[in-house]
Amino acid sequence: MQNLEEELKHIHPTETTVALREPTVDDGAAMWRLARDSKTLDLNSSYAYLLWARDFARTSVIVTVDGEPAGFVTGYVRPDEPTTLMIWQVAVDHAYRGQRLASRMLAHLAERHPGCTHVETTITSDNTASIALFMSFASAQGAPVDVRTVFPAEAFPDGRDAELVFRIGPLA
Repeated sequence: MQNLEEELKHIHPTETTVALREPTVDDGAAMWRLARDSKTLDLNSSYAYLLWARDFARTSVIVTVDGEPAGFVTGYVRPDEPTTLMIWQVAVDHAYRGQRLASRMLAHLAERHPGCTHVETTITSDNTASIALFMSFASAQGAPVDVRTVFPAEAFPDGRDAELVFRIGPLA
């Protein structure tokens, strides 16, 4: 497998420094912009991303290319299931899509949390990109996937689609 810097050279030949790390409060604004620009994520307030970067940094990751934020994954360990890492949002800048950054961030989080034997996320049935990402992650982990409705459409007061929970694990 090529390293991530090699994979990105054909898009940005001069940008070769790629880093995966915990977000800091200084990343909160960039995380908000990445979520906004994704056009698919539910956009939380900028305050929420600042809090997330402060309070959930250990269970989240940001990827930078030459020091600039290119994507993030936010997550938390479920209080009622301390062996389950719940992934809240995944965002990758449009310029870096198709370069497996999201996959790398998920794998990085799984490696950072060996006590978490399962990963969960919720996805609407029409979000084929996210479904493909998490199914690929499960395959790479050699883990089964259990999919079921966690929040039916009727549960949302604002007319949203049902959310499916993808429970992946146990991780290999």
